[in-house]
Amino acid sequence: MNNPLTARRPSVWRKCLQAKYLILLMLPGLIYYLVFHYAPMYGVLMAFKNYKGGTTIWNAPWVGLKWFQEFFESYYFGRLLSNTLIISLLNLVFSFPIPILFALALHEMRSRSFKRVVQTVSYLPHFISVVVIVGMLKAMLSPTDGVINNLIRASGGNAINFFGTADYFRPLYIGSDVWQSFGWNSIIYLAALTSADPALYEAARIDGANRWQQIVHVSIPCILPTIIILLIMQLGRTMSVGYEKIILMYEPATYEVADVISTYVYRRGILKGQFSFSTAVGLFNSVINLVLLVAVNALSRRVSDVSMW
Repeated sequence: MNNPLTARRPSVWRKCLQAKYLILLMLPGLIYYLVFHYAPMYGVLMAFKNYKGGTTIWNAPWVGLKWFQEFFESYYFGRLLSNTLIISLLNLVFSFPIPILFALALHEMRSRSFKRVVQTVSYLPHFISVVVIVGMLKAMLSPTDGVINNLIRASGGNAINFFGTADYFRPLYIGSDVWQSFGWNSIIYLAALTSADPALYEAARIDGANRWQQIVHVSIPCILPTIIILLIMQLGRTMSVGYEKIILMYEPATYEVADVISTYVYRRGILKGQFSFSTAVGLFNSVINLVLLVAVNALSRRVSDVSMW
């Protein structure tokens, strides 16, 4: 009889053969991350060199932390950092909880047909291009013939240049983002709610819990681990405010509240060709995100025993 303690373990190659179909399923994603995420990391060297077009990164002269120092001493550094943090925090405060509330509301609906209609309508904005979204906003809020300004004039008021006024930029940005994403982001919470044990709701009803108490004591605890994981991921993207929508929306009159680190990198790196400087700023952005992700994950693991790793 073979001793299980001395039995030969299957080789790595044999294990790979046994899991060949799982490896094939994983292969496209692995290739994607290797090509588009890990291979480009070679370009991080530009942050420490004076790279210019027409030469290679290796041959560019080494300048150390020159570009980081230039960014930190820049007149725009404080404005860029504060705008990035403010927009990210506003997005977190408004965009993060609304999908949770929407998923809880849908879960409580008893009419399946009405529930499907609401779900479909809420998902549709996610598939609309950002360019189209901003175009719709500009058409509706146009100071000359926009629907909103026509209503304002009809009520005796004066037309408002929404996109040219700094006070309206952040509400427009956050509001349109919430409208476009809340339905799609609620899918993962709905999936978590459908996996909840129906016996828990039955026991709560037997104990006399009403609908609100069932939500508080059964539904929310069931999706709490999902909420924590997604919150950690959201906080890990605090410094990564997307530049596409902001570039489409902002104007020189709104730079004071709209200009963020990613748009600054776009202007300096792409439009002005300062690749080394923009790489340094982008690297600074990524390092801050990494630090936030690790710190928030460690805090969550200590407080709630739920973490990404």
